[in-house]
Amino acid sequence: MADLLAARARGEGQDLVGLTFDDGYADFVAGALPVLRRHGCGATLFVLPGRLGGDNDWDPLGPRKPLLTADGIRRAAEAGIEIGSHGLTHIDLTRADDSALRAETVESRALLSELTGAPVEGFCYPYGRVDQRAVDAVRAAGYTYACAIDPGPLSSLHALPRVHIGQNDTAVRLYLKHRLHRLRRRPVAGLR
Repeated sequence: MADLLAARARGEGQDLVGLTFDDGYADFVAGALPVLRRHGCGATLFVLPGRLGGDNDWDPLGPRKPLLTADGIRRAAEAGIEIGSHGLTHIDLTRADDSALRAETVESRALLSELTGAPVEGFCYPYGRVDQRAVDAVRAAGYTYACAIDPGPLSSLHALPRVHIGQNDTAVRLYLKHRLHRLRRRPVAGLR
């Protein structure tokens, strides 16, 4: 995402897309990373530093999947993957009190910067949900950009609209989602 946004700021990259992976599942390193390398693609991996080595217990319907450890996140970063924050523990920021909102934004960024030894520029709202209070907290925490599923009138560098792609999406569904996204999304100020 940082590379895509830099290209757009230069007036380039109109044909580029940003590949993002949420949650920081442990299978990213063994499964997705080799495919990205084989195709010469970069990506942004949004992780949860408050759940290192844990699992996705926030998802009551899905199977339990292990999350990356600190070593797994460092391995992804060393392979050229941009590491961003998905919050500290994967809570809905639109329902968080002030203390939790600060921890999820500020503390997660600090922990990831320490873990990777690099600045953390990006944030991805858990569940894709965003409101003005969450946008303000992410901006105040120092993130350069943030991603959401459908930010509507909040669309900005701190609420970039994106398309969710799931395991059941076929080529036709992906095409339709892309077309619909282009029709529905609001222009983001500062992006060409």
